[in-house]
Amino acid sequence: MFIGIDHGTTAMRFASEAGHFKISREAARDFSAADLERLCPLDEIEGIAVCYSMGDGISTITDIRRVENRGVISQDGAGKHIGGGTRVFDEVAASGIPAVVMPGIHRGSPTDPRFKAYSHQTSPEKIGIAYEVCHDLGPDLVVCDTSSNTVTILVSEGKVVGAFDACVFAPGTQHGALDVDAIRRIDAGVETANEAFLHAGVCHTLPPEEQERTVAMFAAMECASMLLLNPEAHVALAGSKGPVVADEVSALLRRPVAVYDEWCAARGLARVARDVFSGKKEILGLSVDL
Repeated sequence: MFIGIDHGTTAMRFASEAGHFKISREAARDFSAADLERLCPLDEIEGIAVCYSMGDGISTITDIRRVENRGVISQDGAGKHIGGGTRVFDEVAASGIPAVVMPGIHRGSPTDPRFKAYSHQTSPEKIGIAYEVCHDLGPDLVVCDTSSNTVTILVSEGKVVGAFDACVFAPGTQHGALDVDAIRRIDAGVETANEAFLHAGVCHTLPPEEQERTVAMFAAMECASMLLLNPEAHVALAGSKGPVVADEVSALLRRPVAVYDEWCAARGLARVARDVFSGKKEILGLSVDL
């Protein structure tokens, strides 16, 4: 049995080929490896693929025993530190079960260098989403994960070309890029940059009747910009808002979009674990370092 662990914005999601479960990031502070028995007995687990935060300290899919600082440069940055993801990572590392840590996509990644105008492009769980969608739709795709954040990734010929992170382009429901007003609040000492990021989503900036259609518009814009680099790519949506905005995104793009549920990342990561521990040396253009 192989397991994927998605370190999401609000929850930790665990999936195998046979089932799945999730726990809030707050509840994950009490996680133990024995909780994985909700999927199968521990001695039947052959491998795990786990995510942690931004994954910007590594650029390869790396054996957990060889990862320093849980694969991140720093705990500081865009996002909310709760402690659940840390607990899950440390319990997996201490369990002795074979496990790999997924990298994020950043300036050290083997992507189109033009995307490296920004230091960070996407966190590791989006690799799981892209891998799962590629399994269904083929090697050329644009996938937009929209929920608390909105992040879009481009894959061409089975390799990650680049991505737009949540703090760069499209807003999600809670988080988004910093605009002029946010910069002014930061400069005035009203809030930190991270606090501004955490309050830049449409739920904080727009009336309720405009929120979903705004998420749809910006998600479509991110997809359309990626399609400039691969016009024939399939388009998919994931995340809690994916099903909600799918019709409008499809109408704006004038093409069909596939829709995936909240388990897409964890399932894709389980697929990564299966392939890596079966001998595959590369996933979506990212090297495997066991």
